[in-house]
Amino acid sequence: MNPLLDFSGLPRFAEFKAEFVAPAVDQLLADNRALVARLADDPAAASWDGFVQPLEDANERLYRAWGQVAHMNAVMNSPELREAYNANLPKLSLYGAELAQHEGLFRKYRAIRSAPEFGSLSAARRRIVENRLRDFRLGGAELAEDKKTRFKAVAERLSELSSRFSDNVLDATNAFSHIETDAEAVKGIPDDVLTTAAEAAKADGKTGWKFTLHMPSYLPLMQYAEHRPLRERMYRAYVTRASEFGDAKLDNSSIIGEILSLRREQAQLLGYASFAEVSLEPKMAESPAQVLTFLRDLAVRAKPFALRDLEDLRAFARESLGLAALEAWDIPWASEKLRVARYAFSEQEVKQYFPEDRVVAGMFRVVETLYGLTIARDEAPVWHPDVRFFRITDAAGKLVGQFYMDLYARPTKRGGAWMDEAMARRRITAGMQQPVAYLNCNFSAPVGGKPALFTHDEVITLFHEFGHGLHHLLTRVEDLAVSGINGVEWDAVELPSQFMENFCWEWDVLANMTRHVDTGAALPRDLFDKMIAAKNFQSGLQTLRQIEFALFDMRMHHELDPAGTVGPMQLLAEVRREVAVLVPPDYNRFPHSFSHIFAGGYAAGYYSYKWAEVLSADAYSLFEEHGVLDPDIGQRFWQEILGVGGSRPALESFTAFRGREPTIDALLRHNGMVSA
Repeated sequence: MNPLLDFSGLPRFAEFKAEFVAPAVDQLLADNRALVARLADDPAAASWDGFVQPLEDANERLYRAWGQVAHMNAVMNSPELREAYNANLPKLSLYGAELAQHEGLFRKYRAIRSAPEFGSLSAARRRIVENRLRDFRLGGAELAEDKKTRFKAVAERLSELSSRFSDNVLDATNAFSHIETDAEAVKGIPDDVLTTAAEAAKADGKTGWKFTLHMPSYLPLMQYAEHRPLRERMYRAYVTRASEFGDAKLDNSSIIGEILSLRREQAQLLGYASFAEVSLEPKMAESPAQVLTFLRDLAVRAKPFALRDLEDLRAFARESLGLAALEAWDIPWASEKLRVARYAFSEQEVKQYFPEDRVVAGMFRVVETLYGLTIARDEAPVWHPDVRFFRITDAAGKLVGQFYMDLYARPTKRGGAWMDEAMARRRITAGMQQPVAYLNCNFSAPVGGKPALFTHDEVITLFHEFGHGLHHLLTRVEDLAVSGINGVEWDAVELPSQFMENFCWEWDVLANMTRHVDTGAALPRDLFDKMIAAKNFQSGLQTLRQIEFALFDMRMHHELDPAGTVGPMQLLAEVRREVAVLVPPDYNRFPHSFSHIFAGGYAAGYYSYKWAEVLSADAYSLFEEHGVLDPDIGQRFWQEILGVGGSRPALESFTAFRGREPTIDALLRHNGMVSA
């Protein structure tokens, strides 16, 4: 049996093959189209049980199967799988466009909405129907037939281009490596990084050290390598990935232009002035103007702190490092030197206290304390030997959810860190289908017989992704379309993830999740105090950097005419002139690897990180008032935020938890951006 067509339990990853993809997709699409035709032609009055539920069931099977394919393409990429993925992606896009424009389905949903029985549906089901009607409008259901055809073609082409963009970034990242044979050139780079680099070179049959553009190799080199030419070489390679400066087949320049042009065309077909307006329809923010005002207001507040950060760094580089001019490839290195000089510790020193087993157990302990749960190892077929599987149970021993954890970087895995769903919680005939999540990171694997060691930033990343996972896993909603993260406004979806980051700065948490890799000692209190003192080190610069990306994204999707004389690079330069205090070299091609907006779900939505950070900081402030590990507040957070998923507007959920609407005060305080 094709494992992609088995929905009786967990995915059968051990049996997964690229050759299974097309037959499974074709069969599921044929089954679904037959069902859609039958439901649309059914003369009976549309009802939840007779119309909505069968459609939801069929689409769940399709997207569960495709979710496995997309997941494997992201974590175990191969030529065969990539070919199968790209060959079948347009079929899914076409089907999605067909559903979004199906007049018969649209008519049935409108009938449910206007029927007297609508008021007796649960709040979750009423919200699903309202969301579906909105999605029909945004999917072109109200367009004339010729415009529907064009809209469908545009949607299909956009999905193809997004996949190509992502493939190009991965391939360009993998294509570059540097073998360094001069021992002087690698001075300063941490021993564990050098050990990994030496093993990588040896695996290629070479001597020396092999460095790549994957984060576990690239970032520590940029932070610690004393040899300036090596830093410059690596920096240039990293910031020109997938651009005209490399392999022409991997250049994303024309893809960016076509994506922007097609998104604008889509918006205009729907009667909107810009793609940004379309993007904001299902979000909390009401208009591009509101988002731009929010970002610019935050920029004004952050800029004085960023200017101070930069002047401190330049002065230190001049006086202590002998650098008259601070270049882009000097900034991570000089910043780490300044951090050590100012706070008397280095990230590398801290890293020795965060072995993987201790970190993961400590993170689980936070969740178990807050929500009265138990997290334990479980068994399931996995896609790689490094992957582990866990189960979450409640106080009565009842299963709440399960998740896979894939933490290490490898060449077949796309960069970054992310959470995705394997299965969502919903009520089915046999009972309750419990949620299953994927947690993916790109940390350094164990080396030299020692456990994997995480930097504190990597610990924060892990907590962040687990926050997304908890949002999916701890839902109490029983209807799939608003269960977990489904149906949650995109600019609120980062609330639970950013909320979890706060625990990484609490002594009561860190004291119980650290162990020195050599001595076994816990993190010393004086080192923790130094970390707290350095918590907002360069927070002004970091905040402005995020605002720069968000402004660029929003302005590009709202103001930029793809056929005009101003292109993305010129717009980015304009944004930098407005808000940035650090401007990179002219050859920097940041947009060419900006996968969040060109290959992810953040187009005209990158502002969501800062928007949701206001919510998460304000939510966490209630824990600060009562005790950060207070189970009563934890239960309230579960009940009002995590548990309700997308079954009600995010602002209602926040207000129910916090007792008022959000304010920006906690965010500014957490980032150290308040005047003394």
